[in-house]
Amino acid sequence: MPEKGDKEALEKAREDMAEGKAPTTAAGEFVREEIHHVREGKHGARSPKQAIAIGLSKARRAGVKLPPPAGGKVSAEVQRKAEQDIARGRKHKRPSGRRSRAIAGALRRESRGAASRQALSRQALTAAARRSASERSRAAKKASATKGPAQRRAAARKAARTRKAHP
Repeated sequence: MPEKGDKEALEKAREDMAEGKAPTTAAGEFVREEIHHVREGKHGARSPKQAIAIGLSKARRAGVKLPPPAGGKVSAEVQRKAEQDIARGRKHKRPSGRRSRAIAGALRRESRGAASRQALSRQALTAAARRSASERSRAAKKASATKGPAQRRAAARKAARTRKAHP
């Protein structure tokens, strides 16, 4: 049975899907939850990428219709894992207790620095650098279209603050 935080993430993801937001937005709830787990000290991660991957895996297993990454962008192993997670999301089979404990134990031994503000900022910058200006622009336009007026104003203020801080 999912834990309290995971249930909340699932609920928020369902709300996002009901509002017509993209599956990646819904999956973002699980990623956010995973980052909180690392920050709280529940377990660690080797890198921000690993924490994000765990969150995406949980989202796929929870039934969020998140497609596997495009061929050629990631290794065959990552692609296969994403497909497995999608299949698991359709079956709702309970994981083995022994395997769950082994994974939890391994993650507990990892550091907590992967969820630091600095590490996540670095990850976001390198991820954005891999995308073209037109891709980033299209994503921003789509985001502004799905926000309400209050959220749009808050985002505009945040953007202005960022521009002011980095002239």
